[in-house]
Amino acid sequence: MHVVIMGCGRLGSTLARNLEERGHSVAVIDQNADAFRRLGSDFNGITVTGVGFDREVLRAAGIERADAFAAVSSGDNSNIISARLARETYGVSRVVARIYDQKRAQVYERLGIPTVATIRWAADRMVRHLVPEGTVEVFRDPTSVVSIVEAPLHRDWIGRTLKSLEERTGARVAYLMRFGMGTLGTPSTVLQDGDQVFLLVTDDSVGTVLDIASGADKEGQ
Repeated sequence: MHVVIMGCGRLGSTLARNLEERGHSVAVIDQNADAFRRLGSDFNGITVTGVGFDREVLRAAGIERADAFAAVSSGDNSNIISARLARETYGVSRVVARIYDQKRAQVYERLGIPTVATIRWAADRMVRHLVPEGTVEVFRDPTSVVSIVEAPLHRDWIGRTLKSLEERTGARVAYLMRFGMGTLGTPSTVLQDGDQVFLLVTDDSVGTVLDIASGADKEGQ
């Protein structure tokens, strides 16, 4: 995957190194060239000096071949403008933005752009949004039999009900995050773009469940 990151502060540099360690190609944009020193001398990705919503700057960072885009500068306006540009103009499928104002973050969640905050937690969460790989476990019962995992959904599931997801995966939906808020869905709840779904699984079933959730639902087509 090629990931473009706007902002090379503590979060952007941490995110860039994390992604590069996972074997992905990374391009980092920042208005201040000195900020790239945070990446370290062993960083092998692209660095571009400029603003993240300048189209020439974005193209220099490889936005036209990008699989994911993260806007993590210090300005909410810059982050959301660049995030929307990446998604709506360049068709980047995985876009996430850091937003400091919680009220504004909820508005942007409605646009289907996940928003996150705080340095260490945000770097971890952004990697999960951009490169959903492995099992993201958020809870395990004391007997170590049942766990709750975040299940990245294939776009085929958007517009379908939680009941259909449960029937296909054989797992129960514990809860979902929508517009930045946790909610308990019902069987008739229709999945929307940007939903984060958390499923109840066992160790024996988690692999199959995640494969079905993240893959195209052939039986539903």
